[in-house]
This record gives sequence, C-alpha cells and structure tokens, in this order.
Amino acid sequence: MTLTRRLLLATAAIALSATASVAQDWKAKYPELVYGAVPAENASGMTERMAPWMAYLSKELGVKVTLRIASDYAAVIEGQRAGSIHIGDYGPSSYVRAHTVTNGGVESFSSLRAVDGSTGYYSVAYAKASATGSKLEDFKGKNLCLVDPNSTSGFNVPMYAMSKAGIDPAKFFSKVVNSGSHENAVLAVQQGTCDVAFNWWNSVDDSNLTRMANKGMAKVADFKIVFRSDKIPGSPYAYLASLPADLKAAITKAFMDAPKNDKVAFDKLSDGKSPGFAPAPHSDYKVTEELQKFVDALRKKSGS
Repeated sequence: MTLTRRLLLATAAIALSATASVAQDWKAKYPELVYGAVPAENASGMTERMAPWMAYLSKELGVKVTLRIASDYAAVIEGQRAGSIHIGDYGPSSYVRAHTVTNGGVESFSSLRAVDGSTGYYSVAYAKASATGSKLEDFKGKNLCLVDPNSTSGFNVPMYAMSKAGIDPAKFFSKVVNSGSHENAVLAVQQGTCDVAFNWWNSVDDSNLTRMANKGMAKVADFKIVFRSDKIPGSPYAYLASLPADLKAAITKAFMDAPKNDKVAFDKLSDGKSPGFAPAPHSDYKVTEELQKFVDALRKKSGS
C-alpha cells in the first residue's frame, strides 16, 4: 500500500470516527425525543395511527421517540416553548404562533405532500347533505362549529374568509362554538349540535371526513361542502431550533426517507394518501404570519 493511500485511509477513518463521536454526543444529551401532536382526531385513533411512526423514527434515529398527544393546539406550542417537546406536528397557524412566542425557537422542516405531489390544503365548511342552502351565507341564524383558536383550517382561515365576506359570526349565527378537534366538528353536524362546521380538506378522496368514514365514524354522502377556501400552505412538522445541527439533519432525513424505508408506517401516518414529504422552510409561512396578524387584530377589535 502506498504512503498516499495509507494517508487517505487514515484521514477517512478519522473523519468517520469524528462523525460517530458527534452522533454519540447528541444521543447522550437526547436519549429520548418527545413528539407532540395536535388533537386532529380522538386520542385512541391518533395513538393507533402514530404508533408505527414512533417506532420508525426510534429505529432511524437510534433513540426512543415518545408520542405526546396534546389536549389542544396550545399545549404543543407551550411544550416546545418549555423545551419538553422536541418535534411538533402543527397546522400552519399553530406553527406560526409557536414560532412567534418562542422568538424563532422552533423551525419548520417538512410537510406532507398531497396525493398529486403538491403541497397545501384547504379549509371547508360542511353541512348535512339534507340541509337547505348551498353556501355559507345561506346559514344565517344557524349554529356554527369552529375547531380551535390555533387551527388554521378550523378557525383562522374561516374567520378571515367570513370577515372578507362581511359576515360577523357572533351576529350572523345563532351560536358559535369551538369543538376542540376536527372530528368533533364533523360529529357536531352529524348529531345536529351544529348546522355548519369548518374542517381540513386535501381532495375529494383525502380529508378528515374521508378518514372518519374509513373508521366507520361518518358517511361522506351525509355531508356537503358549502364553503372552500383558497389553498393554504401545508401543515408543517417543526423541531426545536436549539437542537444540534446533526440531530436536526437526522430527523429531516428520517422524514424524507420514510416512504422507502418504512412504507407501512408512512402510509399509516398519511392514511396512504401521500407520496412523501416536501421541504417546508419557515419562509413558506410568511402568508400565514399575515393571516395570524389579521385574526389577532380581529380578536382585539371584538374584545375576545
């Protein structure tokens, strides 16, 4: 073996050793990572859907990844502000709120693609298929269900759209309530508690309603859409900005490689409706920051 080749091999070995050492450093500091998820569905449904995903991430990262299902959107935000949640599963508005209250302490890094490979989704309003009326304006004096003040499709986009349409929800509707989750909003319409409810929607074949139908919780044919928003930036996954760069890179890689490394776990996470993840830098959410400012100003104006 020539001297040059020996030197090259020695250099490569040192570099490999240094890389392994750095990885061990963050694994020693973070022997467990906590993954916080917003309550998009009931807790048992989320646990079943997320369990394979937690197992996959644990295997890829080499440390235990534990799921924490939050009681509401604010709990994930507070968990990341406190540093007790390392990876957060957000909607655009809740992510922007988290980024704001932590002074940039959380960073978005990926978002699920829609079935056609695009990113982003919509806010829709559901009513019973048998209800009189075909658009939101036809439901004056009825009961309205929103989702959560930090929900994009279930609160902020609806409030923005109604304001632009000259609708003051408190005056236009007989009653306005926050259901707490997207599933609860659909169930409220199904049970007659609400006449109209806002929700998230990707496509005809992929929405909260279709997922509920797959679980036997609702029938798609029993509902109709009476409002659909413009496209919203995709729901981001975000990690703490304070995590080591190599840990953040490992998390990002685990997400991006998921469809080929563990298709079963990935399909369970996405309900088999996504081809994979797309990069989602914070710059993608500038439009959501403006939406958040609008809604905050609206709340301040109404004294809520």
